[in-house]
Parts: sequence; structure tokens; C-alpha cells
Amino acid sequence: MLISESFKVAFENLFRHKLRTTLTMLGIIFGVAAVLSMLAIGAGAEQESLTLIRNMGLRNIMVKAKEFAPNEQKIIRQDSPGLSRRDVAALRQALPDGSLAVGKKVVKTYQIFSRLGKSDSRVLAVNALYPQAMGLQLLAGTFFLPVDEAKANPVCVLGTTARRKLFGVNDPVGEPVKINEEWFTVVGVLADQYLQKDEFEGVKLENPSNDIYVPLAAYTAKFEPDPVANELDEIVIQIPEGADLAVQAALVSSMVGSMHRQIDDFNLVVPEKLLAQNRQTQQIFNVVMGAIASISLLVGGIGIMNIMLASVLERTNEIGLRRALGARRRDISRQFVLESVGLSAGGSLLGIALGFGIAQIVSVYSGWATVVTVWSVLLGVGVSCTVGLVFGIYPAQRAARISPIEALRHE
Repeated sequence: MLISESFKVAFENLFRHKLRTTLTMLGIIFGVAAVLSMLAIGAGAEQESLTLIRNMGLRNIMVKAKEFAPNEQKIIRQDSPGLSRRDVAALRQALPDGSLAVGKKVVKTYQIFSRLGKSDSRVLAVNALYPQAMGLQLLAGTFFLPVDEAKANPVCVLGTTARRKLFGVNDPVGEPVKINEEWFTVVGVLADQYLQKDEFEGVKLENPSNDIYVPLAAYTAKFEPDPVANELDEIVIQIPEGADLAVQAALVSSMVGSMHRQIDDFNLVVPEKLLAQNRQTQQIFNVVMGAIASISLLVGGIGIMNIMLASVLERTNEIGLRRALGARRRDISRQFVLESVGLSAGGSLLGIALGFGIAQIVSVYSGWATVVTVWSVLLGVGVSCTVGLVFGIYPAQRAARISPIEALRHE
């Protein structure tokens, strides 16, 4: 018998018993849907993690000052000066060529306004190379320059939300902004960064949209800092490609610890390490969800084998007649294998549709990012067809071994 004829007969038999075929496919449908939705959630989580890590900087090391109660901080300051520009200068000298080290301080504010509006934005005092270290992009104007930092020029850069609150749709470049009692001139506007989370692996993420940036030297000149507070809240270090990030992180930890007289008043954050931890967690999630989906596919495969064995018994006379008319054993075997694979293939197509729908529902109602990839669809189809083939072999062989004479006598 020609393969095309075998396909035709196989699908005629499947469509002849629509309800039985549909019920048999349910296990495959749910199994493939589980696989596809699980992979979509996993791929979405990985994509989101990469986006968040890029926001922090894959080649960055962050030294963050710990927060203490006022009385405790006074005692600590007797031994450690806290994070300071002295730390930044020392790190710049010790790190490999091409490295960046920049400081950041959150400015205490009580009023921010322009001639057109007011804002509750956060004000950050940073070094001029902060955008390069954090990968910030400009929408208009420029970031302040090293000369502005050296001369403590009263200039500032706005995030998009801060710009909208202070100036609406008007061009703010060159306009004055009053921060507390000091006037600053806007020199640039940052492009927005769209982040779906405020933190990653317990580390708070920076979204510059509602931030205002001023030079560190201008902060020191214009605002009176708390004498026992950290001069800086954070130091961001960018390590060039080719340098071992783990080795440099150990060097940074050792240097800062030494300059702080081994007082534990800072935390070290390495985004690349956070990404590795996240991927390990994601792999565990994938294994667990894969095991659950595999159970569903296994149940679907057993259901296919069960219905195919029942079909062999039901069609014993048909098998005997075809053998008597010249059909070979391999023709009979191929017929039942094709029916089994047809059941699993049909189930996989419906499962893909269901899995895609589940992924969309999860994305809409939970806020999780989901990504259905081509390879996850191909994997679902491939696994389900393999299940149909494996669980269809035994019924096919059993059908092929039936004696034509005994089959024709079968009632």
C-alpha cells in the first residue's frame, strides 16, 4: 500500500470517531500546552532579567553604603569615614585601564520647581561619567561635562518624568530649575528606560525617569551635607572587557574594606553574579515544570496506546480482510503507527493554541513577561509526535502479528 493511501485511511479512521479521537488527544493537548506556556514564562523571565541586568550594567560592580540608625552611624564614623570621593579616586588608580569609577549621592530636598511647574523628583549628585557607567541615553541636550564638575557649575539633567512635571511639553534645555534654595540650569534630558520591576534579586533598580542629576561638586558647594552621613551613597565601577570581573570584585571589596578599617559598612553588588543566580533559579523552575508537563504527556501517551489497542481489537476483521487481499504486515503496522502519530500531532496543534492562550492570560493578569519562541513550538510538536510514535509501536506490532485466518473468523 502506498504511504499516501495509508495517510488517507488513517485520517478517515480518526475522523470517523470524532468524540473518541478528541478525548484521546486531551492528554497530549494539556501536555503540550503546559510545555509551551512553561517555556514562554521561562523565556519571558530570562528576557526580562537580561533587560534589568543591562540597566544595572553587566560589567559593573556596585559598592552600596549600608544604612544605620543615627546613633549607630555616629559610632561607626569614629572608625570609618563611609563611602567617599577618596574611595573613588583610590579605585580609579588601582583598577585596570579603561575602568570607570563614579560616585552617587541622594540629595535631601524639600522643594523643586520651575517657572512652569513643580516636581517631587529625586535629586542625585553624580560624577560626569555616570551615564557611561550606567548606560544612560540622552533625549535632548548633553550631560554635564567634567569641567562642570570641576568648577561646581550649577547645571542639571532631567529624566523624562521630571521634565514633564517641570516643563510639560516645552523644551527645558537652558531653563532654570530651583532645588531647595539654589538655582540650576538644565543642560539635557535623559531618554526613558522602561523597567517592569523596581528590584532584581533583592537589589533596587534605578529608573532615571523621575530623577534630576547634578554634579557632585555642585552638591558639596550648594547643599550642606550631614557631617556624619556618607559622603556618597554608592560607587559604580565599570570593568572593561577582558578583565576578570570576579577578580576585580574581590580587589574592590578588599580595597574598600581596608580604607574603611574593616568596618562592615558597605555591600558589594555584582550584576553578572545576580544574573547567574537568577538563571540557576530559572533552570530549577524549568526542570520542575518540565517534569509536570512530562507527566501529562505520559498520561496522553498511555491514553493513545490504550485506544489503539482497543482499535486493533475492534478492527480485527478489517485487518484479516486486508491481509487476505495482499496487505503486508508492515502495511498494517504503518497504518496504526500513522493513526497514533496523527492523534498526537492533532493534539499538539490544539495544545499549541491552548498554550499560547495561557501564556497571554498569564502575561495580562500577572504582569509576567511571556515570550513564545519558534523553537518552543517545534519542541512541543516534536515531543508529542515522538510520544505518539513510541506509544503507537506496540499496538501496531500487535495488529501486524494477527493471523489473517483467525482475524476473518473473529466475531
